[in-house]
Amino acid sequence: MKHDSVFDMALEQLETTAKRIKLNPDIHRVLQSCEKELTVACPVVMNDGRIEVFEGYRVQHSSARGPCKGGIRFHESVTVDEMKALAMWMTWKCAVVNIPFGGAKGGVRVDVTKLEKDEIRRLTRRFTVNIMPIIGPRHDIPAPDVNTNAETMGWIMDTVSMYQGATVLDIVTGKSTDLGGSLGRREATGRGVMLSTLELLKRLHIEPENVTAAIQGFGNVGSVGADLLHKEGCRIIAVSDVTGGYYNSNGLPIRHMIEHAKTTKFHTLDGFTAPGVSKISNEELLQLDVDILVPAAMEKQITDKNADKVKAKAVIEGANGPTTPEAGRILHKKGITVVPDILANSGGVVVSYFEWVQSIQSFFWDVEAVNKNLKRVLVKAFADVWDLATREKLTMRDAATQIAVQRVAMAMEERGIFP
Repeated sequence: MKHDSVFDMALEQLETTAKRIKLNPDIHRVLQSCEKELTVACPVVMNDGRIEVFEGYRVQHSSARGPCKGGIRFHESVTVDEMKALAMWMTWKCAVVNIPFGGAKGGVRVDVTKLEKDEIRRLTRRFTVNIMPIIGPRHDIPAPDVNTNAETMGWIMDTVSMYQGATVLDIVTGKSTDLGGSLGRREATGRGVMLSTLELLKRLHIEPENVTAAIQGFGNVGSVGADLLHKEGCRIIAVSDVTGGYYNSNGLPIRHMIEHAKTTKFHTLDGFTAPGVSKISNEELLQLDVDILVPAAMEKQITDKNADKVKAKAVIEGANGPTTPEAGRILHKKGITVVPDILANSGGVVVSYFEWVQSIQSFFWDVEAVNKNLKRVLVKAFADVWDLATREKLTMRDAATQIAVQRVAMAMEERGIFP
């Protein structure tokens, strides 16, 4: 089956799981749809005085297990179809790590590289007001995603607070610590990638010092994941971002690269050079002979066109939906273990949950407590998925999706359908 859309990918994963676990057809029908899809037009006065109109979305897939949760991305590829897929994956992600959230996602179709900072701020505030009818600390809690960050979340929190006449700390997660954010939140997704990798290596009886890794994407997830894996002893021989790939068979100077990215306009690796480092393409990076491949960029990077050229022993999905179902089948036949996105990159939503709890209580944890609790949650979730996959001879994606869908279905059965 060819997938023209990422939502088709998400639906096929649900369909496969529903058949295998003989999911109640009524529950299956409900889970195929998103509870709410809001499309908004955001007029923004640009710095030159003209008005541009940007289209934005907020999609809520399921609130069966709790308030909806999911990031907001600003990217030219944003579509409602993509938001629906990402919202569904968020539902599974929250369920597989067993935190009391459902899935949501939002975004604005915009090329942020063409906007000035105050234009982005005005767009963020207008978008926030447009989606305010359906977000809230007990309804739907946004977070950062592609091209959004702690500062963006601060603007959203302030906008809602101005309308409510009181500071609403728990409306978003991923805020700065000055505004009620959690210590360890920025690194949480990359830390989750590192923890998932170490848990897999333990089960494959491989020491981190003997591991080579390639990481596609050097944003928040890829750079933190690379840094933490490097500190654990892994040799990171390739990384890439929108400016291309960087390769050194002896290992890259990850800290040096992170410092370089801080100095460029869009925090890319543009212009980075170092002794022994050569340029490669993103495509070449995906085909390197490494132990661990971490796609941490965008969706649909490993497809039926390039999956047979992947040589890594394992793929740890730092991005959402980087592997198409066809590619997943090819990797499985090749004996490549894939740790799926809903498990591998769930660190961000786990610490978002911790932040939400801290904001509600106005009681904040130290970073050791955050990281200790994150490790506890992820190690347990990884073990659940690995054990089911081993017991029932499933791929890790099938096992993770099965655990998630069963938990959501159980919540729906116990709640019943309103009215």
